Amino acid sequence: MIFAHEIPAGSHLYSAEAARTKRAIESRAAEGLSAQGYEEIVTPLFSYQQHENFADRRPLIRLNDAENHEVSLRADSTADVVRIVTRRLGRSSQVKRWFYIQPVFTFPTTEQYQVGAEVIDGDFVEVTRTALTLMGTLDLHPLVQIANIAIPRLLAEHYGISLEAIEAMNLDAILSAEYPWIESLVHIQQVTDLADLSLYPADIAEELARIADAATEIAAEQMVISPLYFARLRYYDTLTFRMFTDNTVLATGGTYTIDETNAAGFALYTDACITQTLQKDTHG
Repeated sequence: MIFAHEIPAGSHLYSAEAARTKRAIESRAAEGLSAQGYEEIVTPLFSYQQHENFADRRPLIRLNDAENHEVSLRADSTADVVRIVTRRLGRSSQVKRWFYIQPVFTFPTTEQYQVGAEVIDGDFVEVTRTALTLMGTLDLHPLVQIANIAIPRLLAEHYGISLEAIEAMNLDAILSAEYPWIESLVHIQQVTDLADLSLYPADIAEELARIADAATEIAAEQMVISPLYFARLRYYDTLTFRMFTDNTVLATGGTYTIDETNAAGFALYTDACITQTLQKDTHG
């Protein structure tokens, strides 16, 4: 029996302090991103192309339009923003920096509110700094994890270490690879660990150098380097970041290519930020 006051699992209800905090986070984000030269965009709730972004279509909430064409509720904002900006607005707009404040929806009833930003022809350092500045305006000071998705892929393609082992951080499987540099790669955590890359083969060293250069420019107060971090992300193909507080992911971002358009962007997870803000306020 479903009672009148119940809400579906995975959906959100905001009231009183939580509602005020959500509104404050979104307002500060809009003001901060606008001040950094970003224009706002609100994409349609329904999309014809969402299925192109998911190898597994099960997360999509699908229905049909009046002409029986399949549409989906917005399960991801990044691809829609890039495609709308480059295809629909491309002839009339020279704006490269866009932000959005809107939820995404996945099957069966999960909704996730996000503050996102995309920069056409953008760069990793720029979007990471933008995300950090935004965190500062929210009085959140996360740990920044920097990774490079290209490194696990190179390990799988050229050195026989499976992506499954890397994704699960199966150290026994990774360290069993008979390379003199593999243990050093596993133990990289700080920028100083990247000072001498002569130990590594040229392809791995090149991607580690990308991390070192970016991390040095970003210069976050709290930072960890994770060259073996791997997740099956739909877009990000080289440098990525995640921002944590108390093991909670507050934001993710990186560089990517969609429909031959190179871009960089991030998503701040509003609900996680609300929780952290309320906990901080409670504990003083």
